[in-house]
Amino acid sequence: MDSLTLYTEEIDDLAEAAADLFEQASSFAFRKNTLAILFAEEDTDFPGLYALLSERWKFPVMGCTALSMLLGKEGYCDIGISVMLLTADDCEFSVGMTDELNMDNYREAVSATYKRLSAALPSKEKLIISYGGLVNTEDDVGGDDRVNILNDLSGGVPVYGAAASDSFNFKNLRLFYNGKTSERGQVMALVAGNIAPRFICVNSIENKSEFAYEVTEARGNQVFRLGNDTFIDTLRRENMVSDKTNVMADYLLSPFVVTVRKENGDSVQSARTLSVLNHENGSGSFLGVIPKDSVLGIGIISRDDVQHSIEEAVDRMLERLKESGQECRTMLCTSCCARFLALASNTRAEAQALQNRIPPSMALLGMYSFGEYCPAVGNVTGTEYNLYHNFTFTILAL
Repeated sequence: MDSLTLYTEEIDDLAEAAADLFEQASSFAFRKNTLAILFAEEDTDFPGLYALLSERWKFPVMGCTALSMLLGKEGYCDIGISVMLLTADDCEFSVGMTDELNMDNYREAVSATYKRLSAALPSKEKLIISYGGLVNTEDDVGGDDRVNILNDLSGGVPVYGAAASDSFNFKNLRLFYNGKTSERGQVMALVAGNIAPRFICVNSIENKSEFAYEVTEARGNQVFRLGNDTFIDTLRRENMVSDKTNVMADYLLSPFVVTVRKENGDSVQSARTLSVLNHENGSGSFLGVIPKDSVLGIGIISRDDVQHSIEEAVDRMLERLKESGQECRTMLCTSCCARFLALASNTRAEAQALQNRIPPSMALLGMYSFGEYCPAVGNVTGTEYNLYHNFTFTILAL
């Protein structure tokens, strides 16, 4: 598979933006099948842009809004439009997007879209690249539900992608597919053929506190009891912030880690961001599901840990690629917006870490998201499990 990353700062004059993207791709060798993945700032008129792009590009375009973007050449970009072109003779792409989702319709809607796209492929898909909405209300579909249903429908095919993001107002994020946009849907590309996707995810948690409790009562992303005590009582006993309602900022540099036990004896970890405390029932709500009977711990990170984890992830991926002996020209990455906040004024740190390590021949496109989709490796068997993450940096190499 060949790839190329394009970027333009222009979003106001769409004709100029399209012309800029076309010029950058003018010498690119398009093969039989092509997919474009597009990230853009929230003010972009995507239907208007697609109307211009589709005059020359007769292939699907999918993507979402992003707080900011990570590019191999330009580095950190908080304005503009970025595109990755993926093209191959021996790979097929089947792309589509659901209508708006809610907790009542999401299973049926995602299932119908997935089955239609999968049936259009000549062989079983080997990868699902997907982007979705965010939980703003009780009726919104969470990231865990979105990843889990794609996992179940596909029989465990790797799912990579993210929750769309915006400039922290949580109201302007959108998903894109050709000329359509959605706030709460799910856009997905099923990829079949000659691909061997590789994944790495790191959460930057180098140190863990002695806080470790079994979750004895939970529902979805809400934890009611740890051991015999309410969640808030446990925080209070551990001398942690417990007297406020909105606590995301207080726990930004101390994300929680949930360890989920699998039926086969394996276990897998995922970072979770604590968002809200409910003082009426003593519970805490996270930006991701915390299952009953899992173990909840808490990590301690620094800004140096965030940058170091990027370097570690890229080095690990490049070493894996070297050991495989297979050429890789494409890298997609996603970093959590909470990591962006943790970097404070050094917002370019992650982009610089990427630029310092990625070979010039490799196309790179990344974004800051409100949640990450990426397979994680089990602690016992080494099996990869599709998971939804918070406070995590992920890589897909193709």
